[in-house]
Amino acid sequence: MRQMDGLMHGLNELREQGRLTWAKPEREWQAAPDEVLKALVGDGFDECKREITTSRRDCRPAGGVWQGVDTRTGSVASVIWVARPAPQAAMVFIEIDGESIISPGRDPDEDEGGQG
Repeated sequence: MRQMDGLMHGLNELREQGRLTWAKPEREWQAAPDEVLKALVGDGFDECKREITTSRRDCRPAGGVWQGVDTRTGSVASVIWVARPAPQAAMVFIEIDGESIISPGRDPDEDEGGQG
């Protein structure tokens, strides 16, 4: 596991705006998957794979996977998400070069006023 570095401006911006939040007990990010993918593309990752799964009952998206490559560095970003009933944000798991991203720069529970 690793923390996000300063080069991930888009993901850091989502977190600062409260649109990407860390759920420590579940060890997952909570966010709108499209926003996470747009942030990674903005940070230099070119989409090379995207698959969406659907529920058999109602054909609504149940989750998906995405993979992108930063051609400047050779880094690979992977995102897996599982949809939740509205209005909850999806469970989102982010990896860069095979390492899970657990926080952008520091433990999210260390934020001012946060509780661990």
